[in-house]
Amino acid sequence: MFFKLRNKVRDNKSCFGDAVVTKKLVLVDGSSYLYRAYHAMPDLTTSSGETTGAIYGVINMLRRQMKEHPSDYLVVVFDAPGKTFRDDMYPAYKANRPPMPDDLRSQIEPTHDVIQAMGIPLLSVAAVEADDVIGTLSTTASAMGINTDIMSGDKDLAQLVGKRVRLIDSMKGETYDTAGIKARFGVEPDQIVDYLTLVGDAVDNVPGVPKVGPKTATRWLESYRTLDNIVA
Repeated sequence: MFFKLRNKVRDNKSCFGDAVVTKKLVLVDGSSYLYRAYHAMPDLTTSSGETTGAIYGVINMLRRQMKEHPSDYLVVVFDAPGKTFRDDMYPAYKANRPPMPDDLRSQIEPTHDVIQAMGIPLLSVAAVEADDVIGTLSTTASAMGINTDIMSGDKDLAQLVGKRVRLIDSMKGETYDTAGIKARFGVEPDQIVDYLTLVGDAVDNVPGVPKVGPKTATRWLESYRTLDNIVA
């Protein structure tokens, strides 16, 4: 995709006389949108009884996002079905989560179909989580000089925030740049991985260091900068 982008946009900038305008990419965490819509929307159904609440919710969220955050490029990224490499590395990964409800699972493919019918590129990579796809795309875009807004409420994506990347939680109306991540977590974006390693992540069923909470982790990382330095 970005090879085509590179060919279409010379130096990834548009020139208007002497002015230079940097291009903007929006990456939507489609899986996050889907779950949020499922839990927020009423139980809408078709005349034949098919559940459509999540589909309706996701499309409305996308339409609002496109209006409030216009961009030159837009991609919606979804988790692929099945296990990922993290499950092989750590079998207990996300093992605490209940199975996806059948009435949500049945709405995934129709949601994909509607998004693609709207002309929006959609990505889902086998054995790779949406987070990782978003990380790859945002890093590639930054290297190409493209600014990126990531639309998601997933804290794991905070590690991607930087000079050209922002994290936007549209449901809460919050936008995080580097300073915003520091204010929220007490650490810099490039310290998020070490921070979560220390405190753990109950949502993903990943344990942290015993008796180490956010305050201790923040203090250690402020003093030693990295986890490697802490254990050295």
